[in-house]
Amino acid sequence: MYHSNGNYEAFARPEKPEGVDQKSAYLVGSGLASLAAACFLIRDGQMKGDHIHILEELKLPGGACDGIHDPQRGFIIRGGREMENHFECLWDLFRSIPSLETEGLSVLDEFYRLNKHDPNYSLMRATEKRGQSAHTDGKFGLSEKGAMEITKLFLTRDEDLYDKRIDEVFTDEVFDSNFWLYWRTMFAFENWHSALEMKLYFQRFIHHIGGLPDFSALKFTKYNQYESLILPLIHYLEEHHVHFRYDTRVTNVVFEKQDGRKIAREIVYRTHDGKEDRIALTENDLVFVTNGSCTENSSLGDHHHAPELKTEPGEGGCWQLWRNIAAQDPDFGHPDKFCTNIEATNWESATITTLDDRIPPYIERICRRDPFSGKVVTGGIVSCKDSAWLMSYTLNRQPHFKEQPKDQLVVWVYGLFTDVPGDYVKKPMRACTGEEITQEWLYHMGVPEEQIPELARNSARCVPCMMPYITAFFMPRTKGDRPQVVPEGCVNFAFLGQFADTERDTVFTTEYSVRTAMEAVYTLLDIDRGVPEVFASCYDVRVLLDSTVKLLDGKRPVDMKLPFFAKLAEKAALKKIEGTVIEELLERYHVI
Repeated sequence: MYHSNGNYEAFARPEKPEGVDQKSAYLVGSGLASLAAACFLIRDGQMKGDHIHILEELKLPGGACDGIHDPQRGFIIRGGREMENHFECLWDLFRSIPSLETEGLSVLDEFYRLNKHDPNYSLMRATEKRGQSAHTDGKFGLSEKGAMEITKLFLTRDEDLYDKRIDEVFTDEVFDSNFWLYWRTMFAFENWHSALEMKLYFQRFIHHIGGLPDFSALKFTKYNQYESLILPLIHYLEEHHVHFRYDTRVTNVVFEKQDGRKIAREIVYRTHDGKEDRIALTENDLVFVTNGSCTENSSLGDHHHAPELKTEPGEGGCWQLWRNIAAQDPDFGHPDKFCTNIEATNWESATITTLDDRIPPYIERICRRDPFSGKVVTGGIVSCKDSAWLMSYTLNRQPHFKEQPKDQLVVWVYGLFTDVPGDYVKKPMRACTGEEITQEWLYHMGVPEEQIPELARNSARCVPCMMPYITAFFMPRTKGDRPQVVPEGCVNFAFLGQFADTERDTVFTTEYSVRTAMEAVYTLLDIDRGVPEVFASCYDVRVLLDSTVKLLDGKRPVDMKLPFFAKLAEKAALKKIEGTVIEELLERYHVI
């Protein structure tokens, strides 16, 4: 496997890999990474679909990319997916997946046209004082010291950030800024999370700094991620006769080691009735395992009951599977770094469905758009700056579900701090029923207090969801804690998803899932086509100049005490670049 860029290889069809007709594949899990790997096996590996077997613990596919209508509880979305232009592997995949909405179009075509006609941006990024504008006004509010701390992190080597927390590299100069409000609510970073992951995010999305305050950098699907992304993949795979086996919990993959080679020899699993069985493997049987999961052991409440948080550290099928695999070789990673501190990795989301016409006017007052228009509504999350739970909420294009009644709205809410009392409901979020979470949300939207109990009781239904591992991949880590996609010496085995390690990309994204899938398939089948490299905006001097000025809220770097720029401001330096393309470049991006 190798990386490429440009469109030369992007449009090429690779030759059929040698011996692929004698090979088969077993994919553990049916989340986006696993489904993408199956598609790449068919499209680029030219493997027959009936040679591919997907083993799933649950009763339905999709993993964390879910969206269901529960007849008893209502509509449920545990989370959403933000996307951008430069998810190179994701779009490479979906250009080949037929749309279920429009005949003759791919999912990419459909997505592209939707976001061209209805571009995303927010008119209210943050509120305070019960629904009033927080007047962040698109500003980052960083001091020179705060800007220097971010610059220093950006330039730090990965190895110097191993096992470091964000609060070890930032001070209140960053934490008290609008920048940190935007950042931690958008990406769900906590102060105790990985400084390395923070740095990778900053480098990965440096080209979107200007779009961070108003979410103009983001793009969203027409419906929820399950209907817009997962179902087209399932349809494609079923059309190619891929086998799906649900209610099948894989507990181990047994390896044989010989002369430095690691060969997966057996898949151990339990059926829905609890019986243990095994699949014998040869070197021609490729095994792909999604190790770890951010939504493992999620628990749902309902309008009258809080979700339960009973998970013990490390508990959960996918975590135990990874532990069993990792016990066989140090190259298979260290799952306990991510799954043993639930207090540091949990937060809670909730899906609120409005039932009548009494709540929507409060939504419209804040988002400044008609939420029933079918177009962008909030344009991303609205964060309640002074919320004790640090509550944020969003309404994507409505209807968010195909079967959603036209007079209802589906709202997604989440709180980063689940263990502190709310501002209206004096209980921690994790102890609240759906009705109580709705009350807290209505309070922060500015609904008159005397109306809140009745509206929460009769005008909405809320399904809360506690996720003990939702930010497990952000825990501080060192080299080797996440295994390589194809660990050293592996002949027929690869890891997929958010806890496999790949160069320069960032977890908690659809792109990361698809990238690891592409790298795994291309490596094990030796496909002669490049995997698109991570978009290299952090090496583009134009992006660096532009983002620097925007991060400083338009201040000219030469007027501040920033290294390099301070030297540049000296008359002698300016004289040397006068009349050159360098002067032109610096003027274009308002550096001088």
